[in-house]
Amino acid sequence: MKKTNGKDLIAEVTPESLKGTIGKKTAFGACVHKIRSMSGFAFVILRTGNYIFQSVYTPGVCASDISQISEGTYIRIVGEVKEEPRAVYGLEITLLDFTVLSTPEAQYPLHVSDRRIGCPIETSMQYRSVALRNPRERAVFKISEGVCGGFREFMINNGFTEIHTPKIVAAGAEGGANLFKLKYFDEDAYLAQSPQFYKQTCVAFFDRVFEIGPVFRAEKHNSTRHLNEYIGLDFEMGFIRDMGDVMAMETAMLKYVVSYLSEHYENELKICEAKLPKITSIPIVTFFEALDILGKSHNQFDLDPQDEVNLCDYAAKELGSEFIFVEKFPGLKRPFYAKDSADDPKLAESFDLLFRGLEITTGGQRIHDYNELLAKMKRYNMNPEDVGSYMDLFRYGMPPHGGLGIGLERIVMKLLNLQNIRQASLFPRDLNHLDP
Repeated sequence: MKKTNGKDLIAEVTPESLKGTIGKKTAFGACVHKIRSMSGFAFVILRTGNYIFQSVYTPGVCASDISQISEGTYIRIVGEVKEEPRAVYGLEITLLDFTVLSTPEAQYPLHVSDRRIGCPIETSMQYRSVALRNPRERAVFKISEGVCGGFREFMINNGFTEIHTPKIVAAGAEGGANLFKLKYFDEDAYLAQSPQFYKQTCVAFFDRVFEIGPVFRAEKHNSTRHLNEYIGLDFEMGFIRDMGDVMAMETAMLKYVVSYLSEHYENELKICEAKLPKITSIPIVTFFEALDILGKSHNQFDLDPQDEVNLCDYAAKELGSEFIFVEKFPGLKRPFYAKDSADDPKLAESFDLLFRGLEITTGGQRIHDYNELLAKMKRYNMNPEDVGSYMDLFRYGMPPHGGLGIGLERIVMKLLNLQNIRQASLFPRDLNHLDP
């Protein structure tokens, strides 16, 4: 019987690891990203999972022949590392030998080795597995990883417990028709449009919880800002004094995430030419104050996309912030579990966070009193029996609590100044894309 315990792990090759071997031999696996033939030699650009390295092929120096490889060939190289200030990361590899691991059967249908993929988004969706080999396209999802990593680290550091809630549910957290229905054996079930009910439940025994997971919305949008499946960054916290505690927690979290990206994702930020926001504090306006700023009448109950753009322009120019909170929305446009405002019961203790012209967060304080929740459901003509297990939560007692949900693809889209949210989704799901 073979044992693996004593076998060395294959280490990732990085600029730092290669710099530690300057003047020495190195060996690693890579994909041939591009070949630039020169007079008497060739630059062979190598692509690994995270980096692009420059190598030089010279006949007579390299034991293998360059005719064996082309763009897209996977190889294992042996080479000597040397300093080269003109190359990326300040180093270059002299190829001594290589072994072909895999040869492509067809040429790339896209310009993978170009700085930008340079094709319409529909072409990128059609050839998704090829488009994502482009370093810039790929870097977007390393930034997504960084946002999730910073979010998770901040949450854990602040006493939140990570949870994983069901995505097949008996009822929608927000009701309405935007639910994907499916058969669960002999019963009707739905894909979760939010982890809301479950994260509130977990507050009863964890106090503070968070989740990173998929969210499903059966909305027939076909816009640059909507997906039918996206990744939600959610948290819920108990023992809050008011909705301001939730907004303060989000502000601190965003500061942390920006710092985390700056520290750990310099390579990808540079590739994407990203400009991270500077966050000190985030201004807050009420919904009706926002309408006054926009010069609009008070007979609307929500903000439209252009309102969000205009409010962010105002915040950037007048308040020096790329973010702005809008709070106390009309209750009719908010979920039944949103707590009524003490100042005006027609308003909800609910907020949106706008960033660079787009709503990225919805959150607020929830009703924690059983009788108050029951009364509001009756006002909304809802049957409490339809969400029986949710009502049980409050029957047995809950602390004052609140939380929020952030759309990962939306925040990444705005961090990187992407024009379409599909560019921030690895394999987008919308009206027209179910494959790949």
